[in-house]
Amino acid sequence: MTRTFWIILGLIVVVAGGFASMLSFGSSGGGIERHVPWRKPAPPAEVVAAPVTPGALAVPVAGVPRKAIADSWNDARGGGLRGHHGTDLMAPGGTPVVAAAPGRIEKLFQSGLGGITLYVRSPDRRWTYYYAHLAGYAAGIREGMAVKTGDLLGYVGDTGDAGAGNYHLHFGLTRMQPGERWYQGENVNPYPMLAGTGSPR
Repeated sequence: MTRTFWIILGLIVVVAGGFASMLSFGSSGGGIERHVPWRKPAPPAEVVAAPVTPGALAVPVAGVPRKAIADSWNDARGGGLRGHHGTDLMAPGGTPVVAAAPGRIEKLFQSGLGGITLYVRSPDRRWTYYYAHLAGYAAGIREGMAVKTGDLLGYVGDTGDAGAGNYHLHFGLTRMQPGERWYQGENVNPYPMLAGTGSPR
């Protein structure tokens, strides 16, 4: 036999051996064991919290009494081009802003209108609490972080379209549907929830 024959035979053996090494033969049944691709396990179901009830929200600005909160829902904004979808809580710049309800920080965001903002999603994911015009975030604040009612989130500021020196917190409340993201949902008047005067409308 020629040298070329032995070289070809050697290559065939090497290729066949390499192919065989890619297969795993099961110890029972004599069949080929099939490897299933890894899939990320489904997250555990979240605990469903009780629905938000009137007066259940804490006042999100330290030192502001409920009786001092005014209903500014749908007041004209942007030169009358849009309505106000939230409640403004007036306070000196740098006043602590605290969580009005428990949840998880879903988004830290900076926008032209809201300035430095923070979104907290309720444990049952049915509500988003929106904090805008902040001067800055509290130390250690990050997306995905769980917060309890009263936890420090940031400080009252005048960022965004608040206007220089017009220090206040814009607090928004949004009713969420399954699968909706932090910037979606239906705006709801938070005033009754903050002042304890009735149900959200």
